[in-house]
Amino acid sequence: MPDRTAGVFLDRDGVLNRAVVTDGIPRGPAGVDDLELLPGVEEACASLSAAGLPLVVVTNQPDIARGHLDPAVVEAQHRVLRGRLPLLEVLVCPHDDADGCSCRKPAPGMLLEASSRHGLDLGASVMVGDRWRDVGAGAAAGCRTVFVDHGYDEREVDPDLTVAGLPDAVPWILEVTAQGGAPR
Repeated sequence: MPDRTAGVFLDRDGVLNRAVVTDGIPRGPAGVDDLELLPGVEEACASLSAAGLPLVVVTNQPDIARGHLDPAVVEAQHRVLRGRLPLLEVLVCPHDDADGCSCRKPAPGMLLEASSRHGLDLGASVMVGDRWRDVGAGAAAGCRTVFVDHGYDEREVDPDLTVAGLPDAVPWILEVTAQGGAPR
């Protein structure tokens, strides 16, 4: 098998784009016009990509299963993201918890799928997310984890690094991926 490479897995809402927070719970934007990249995200992604790190978005979109969001709207949002960011792939879990799928974070299914398809070394990779589910998925897949803390009303997480936004994590991500997934 060819050498595997480190990658960066990115949650979408709250990491790349602004989440809509209601009663302390973040949600994705309702439409394409509502999709607003967070400050510094374009530069952060460009820096990670320039360092040779493939960027893969892994996003739960349960509002599809709940009938509140059209899958075509989600795909249109992803076309915008792919047009502005150097993304290798965008993977979507359209399910809700009751569906019991292997792709809904905190299950690691989307990370495992991307790793298999693109030859990514999970032990050398990093998962960046703003919710406990993201950190859980990264840990379950064997990745290092970064928690973007927006102060949501969430259960506690135990990431390898906590930051205020993706740009703050870039130096650390570059360091640990260059070391091949430094020991925890």
